[in-house]
Amino acid sequence: MTGPDLVERVRDTLNVDAEAFQQQVREDAEVVKAEIAAGTFDNPQAIVGLEYEFYAVNDEGSLARVPRRVLEFVGFEKELGLHNAEMTTSPQPLNEHGLRAQEMEVRANLDAAEGPMDAEGLHLVSDGMWTIPPEGETARDYLTDSVSRDGVEIATNMSASARYHAMANTDQPAGMRLDAPHVSLEADTVMPEALITSVQPHYQVPQAVDLPTYFRYALRFAAPLLALCVNSPLFPPDLYDDDATPEEILVDGWQESRIDVFETVLNVPGEQQKVRFPDDFESVEDAVDRVAADNTIVPMPVSEGGRFDDEFAHWRRKHGTFWRWVRPVFGGSSKENANARIEFRPIAGQPTVRDTIAVQAAFAGLLENLPRTEHPLYDLDWETARESFYDAARNGLGADLAWITSDGDRTDDTADIYADLFEQAEAGLRRRGLSNEQAAKYLWPLRQRARHETTPASWKRERVRSALYEGNSFENAVYAMQCEYFEKQRETLLDGSFADWLGRGDNLD
Repeated sequence: MTGPDLVERVRDTLNVDAEAFQQQVREDAEVVKAEIAAGTFDNPQAIVGLEYEFYAVNDEGSLARVPRRVLEFVGFEKELGLHNAEMTTSPQPLNEHGLRAQEMEVRANLDAAEGPMDAEGLHLVSDGMWTIPPEGETARDYLTDSVSRDGVEIATNMSASARYHAMANTDQPAGMRLDAPHVSLEADTVMPEALITSVQPHYQVPQAVDLPTYFRYALRFAAPLLALCVNSPLFPPDLYDDDATPEEILVDGWQESRIDVFETVLNVPGEQQKVRFPDDFESVEDAVDRVAADNTIVPMPVSEGGRFDDEFAHWRRKHGTFWRWVRPVFGGSSKENANARIEFRPIAGQPTVRDTIAVQAAFAGLLENLPRTEHPLYDLDWETARESFYDAARNGLGADLAWITSDGDRTDDTADIYADLFEQAEAGLRRRGLSNEQAAKYLWPLRQRARHETTPASWKRERVRSALYEGNSFENAVYAMQCEYFEKQRETLLDGSFADWLGRGDNLD
């Protein structure tokens, strides 16, 4: 991945005139706003989609690089690290058949990938953060290994994307570091971001002009949905400071360290934070302008391929580094399928497909019902929503969450919050034609987590504590937990849920 072609492409990227690029972005923003006014991005009904990231391991559970030919053969896309793979589902209407189609497409792609991956002695894992480094390597070396070619810094284990590598060679680089409790790492590239993987559900709003309302609701339910799904409480053991004790690591670490990783790797200390919990916006035009005005790290070259959104290609390129935990998206290959949507980015990879689709269903059901019923959650102040979000990342279901119920009562009681959250999500799914039984079934895996106050992150911590109690070293305890996670996922990825890991899967159907 350090050949002359990649170096040349990085140089081409760095030679883009930043001022001219930004001027074109501003002009493109006016094109987007004109199309909004013309109704181009409106849809007759809500549409859902999903981005789903994985990482590869070998038979022993160690991180492994995926041959590019294998990814291309099974229809996955490359992501940041050579160990990553990403799947993007086809957009579907939010109804019984659309949700089922989303689940079946994910399962079909994973099933198709199993044979080619198995032939290489590899497996795809859905998780929030990998903890076992490649065989014979340390996580620190894997994440920081880079070479200089003709004055261009190239990460050895990063995919051959000019944009990723250019971030380390621009005058406005990213943070390129890890700064978490008892973890500190400096790198010359953004490769440490490759520690983390996610699932990102999308919801296409029916009328683009209403995007600010949907967006406001998404920000206010972000914290409780994140708290249910935390799944990255531990780093690879060799990344921890030498003087950190296992108890300090377990007590002080975030339950969703993925949030911390993404922010510290890509944000520059002392400057405006690009990766952050976003502000509300007053109008859909404001959303477009926010992207245009965002700090540009890499003004990428722009090519056109006959798509409708090539009409605002520079703005669309700029949007690629508009890193917010919830963000608005405008796009489409043609005017007929152009859309305005909300992309929900805080959720880590989940234990099974069914858990992932449960997240998608909850996200979509909430966005379907809350705006249509003018739910009082709209009035929760932004500062409280933000504080709850970061507390959820740190403490999972033990966070101080805030909610306003359908009766207008403000509450921080976890049971009351989730009772109303699931009621609203189910109502949204029923609004789209699902039966009571179908709606309940989609949300059941997440209800179990709330009912039993158990998340994938707390499950992982419990496993590590148990191994430590039995006399294992911290490294062996983490590795044993990760191997158990890997084995349980192999048994349940396509046909079970995290609830099965807890012995509570009998009522799933």
